[in-house]
Amino acid sequence: MNEDRKNRFWGETTAFLALFLDNVGVLIFLSAILVHTFNYPAEIILTRMIPGTAMGIFFGDLLYSLLALRLARKTGRRDVTAMPLGLDTPSTIGIAYAVLGPTYIASQDALLTWHVGMATLFMIGIVKMVTSFSGAWIQRIFPTAGLLGSIAGVGLLLLGFLPLIEIFNEVVVGMVAMGLILAVLIGKLQLPGRVPGVLAAVILGTALHFALGYAGYIPEFKTPAFDMKLCIPLFSLDFLQTLPRCIPYLPLAIPFGILTIIGGINNTESARLAGDAYRTRDILLTEACTSLIAAFFGGVAQTTPYIGHPAYKKMGATWLYTLFTALAVGIGSVVGLMSLFVGLIPRAVIAPIFLFIGFEIVHQAYRESPDAHSAAVSLSFLPVVAHLVTIILRQFLDAASITPEALPVRLQVLHSTLTVLSNGFIVTGLLWGSMLAFLIDQQVRLAALCTLTCAGLTLFGFIHSVHPGGEIYLPWQISSPRPFMIALGYFLFSCILPALTKRRQANPEPLSAESSEGKSVTSG
Repeated sequence: MNEDRKNRFWGETTAFLALFLDNVGVLIFLSAILVHTFNYPAEIILTRMIPGTAMGIFFGDLLYSLLALRLARKTGRRDVTAMPLGLDTPSTIGIAYAVLGPTYIASQDALLTWHVGMATLFMIGIVKMVTSFSGAWIQRIFPTAGLLGSIAGVGLLLLGFLPLIEIFNEVVVGMVAMGLILAVLIGKLQLPGRVPGVLAAVILGTALHFALGYAGYIPEFKTPAFDMKLCIPLFSLDFLQTLPRCIPYLPLAIPFGILTIIGGINNTESARLAGDAYRTRDILLTEACTSLIAAFFGGVAQTTPYIGHPAYKKMGATWLYTLFTALAVGIGSVVGLMSLFVGLIPRAVIAPIFLFIGFEIVHQAYRESPDAHSAAVSLSFLPVVAHLVTIILRQFLDAASITPEALPVRLQVLHSTLTVLSNGFIVTGLLWGSMLAFLIDQQVRLAALCTLTCAGLTLFGFIHSVHPGGEIYLPWQISSPRPFMIALGYFLFSCILPALTKRRQANPEPLSAESSEGKSVTSG
């Protein structure tokens, strides 16, 4: 094998492993959240959710490989790199914590919960189909700080902090894996023999996990089952009966669908700048259709084009790495190999990958937003903080069999406030970030429109729902005055802004004087 072929082989192999393990990691965390946080039956996850979700990856990467081949024939180039496609990490984690888990706790019906997940994915797919034709318009309407800030909050807290807990749960395994992954992916260091860092972290971390587990140093260690079951995902329409139950989750489904479309636009532009000019609509419609396909086969997580096409191109990857990923995930899920990986690879090994992904999402939000909008990006994190606290608090209360009503009055108020702040956190973060970005740009009317929108959505529970599960409602159906009080607060906020604008325009001299005083102090 000559040097050129060897480089191409390692390039395709490294790209395949990176994309494949990214998707395996998402499935591992989806499974871990549902099983360990909500006590959801693992059997349904391994035999139904994972094979159905894998169908979206299979068809998506297969179609992206075909698009790359078409572009290669059109341009006469052999170095065309396919767009990478996989499961969208923020929305998968969000759906696990905000849709599947709460539905199972409320109903204790695993089959119903699975169908609700399928129906929610179906709604996301419809949103993506519609917005694939208007994604650029949405991108022009909302500031980047609002669009990316709320997802960056998910990246920092749900993909950063929660995986950090998993790392410290198995600190020896987690630290070894984190050291390798951070050194290779962020530090840009190379291992001897050009061994991919992610692969080395998975193999070494998993070996340490089993060595320590069999030695009795891991309290929750379970002997793995190496049996593989044939899990053929079947096309079904039964989940459509649960669509009415999914209406409360529209505040999650809509922004998650829109944001992956906008991400697809950005990623397609990134690929064009790297030398591969794909048609944006082809890329967007593929991710929308494959998300819908996954829902009909039992999937609960949407597909999206991944950030990093230029990185895969630098590796020397072509259309083969996405083809191999499609086959490995698709065939692997049918024969039970994907479920075996999910059961074998410990969470502490995969957690550092999500830590890295979370950092990249946060970095992108600040990088793509104007420097002046950094405060707006930070503000949009805060509703996600509330959601993180409620996730952890819910685990303690459930484990202790304590209802919120049994808490002292002061803690009841605190719990209620955290719940209200948490519900609809993605939309809240988007609107808060957009509002502050407009204020920074002195577009006061648009800022006021954002706060008025918050007031209207609050009345119906799309954000700040007073129900623990975040359900939406009609204002007159709620006995609590809290939605009206929150909406009134937003309304008064929106009224203050134009008044401040008029005052500034009517009295410019004092502001000029203050400004000149500030300049003199600075110069002094």
